[in-house]
Amino acid sequence: MSRVGKAPISIPSGVTITVSNDNVVTVAGPKGELTQAVDTDITVAVEDNVLTVQRPTEQKRHKALHGLYRALINNMVIGVTEGYKLQQELVGVGYRATNVGNTLDLVLGYSHHYVFQLPEEIKVTTTSEKGQTPKIILESIDKQLIGQVAAKIRSLRAPEPYKGKGIKFVGEVLRRKAGKSASKK
Repeated sequence: MSRVGKAPISIPSGVTITVSNDNVVTVAGPKGELTQAVDTDITVAVEDNVLTVQRPTEQKRHKALHGLYRALINNMVIGVTEGYKLQQELVGVGYRATNVGNTLDLVLGYSHHYVFQLPEEIKVTTTSEKGQTPKIILESIDKQLIGQVAAKIRSLRAPEPYKGKGIKFVGEVLRRKAGKSASKK
């Protein structure tokens, strides 16, 4: 059983957390500000630079929400202090990525380009070095938003299991298949 919800969150210096009367948690830090609405059954308390999340009963629903909101608030604290960074690489002949501001232009082996408009909260950069695969680097303070955008970009050309062509995360290990010739032995 998870005990994530019971762990207290230490608040780093430079970060302020406020809880409104309608249970909306606002986390402000050096990189920005994030808000999260919390279920009315869950209690969020801030005392002496430590945030704790309490549940009223041992019901299954309350246990699930307890761990969920503690994890979401912890992700917000990490986001406004350090931020999140995801890197994706384009594996395939002729695959390219360029950006102008927050507009991402992808060439993925189809007859047309994919032009992808990113939210203002996400900063995107692309790199294309000779001898290496093109990379897309996403940076944001919102972990949920950056993950959702990265998943959407990956879905445009998911990596296939035979040659490994497609958009994959840097460091991701793909499960490869042998193909037809392996079965003739």
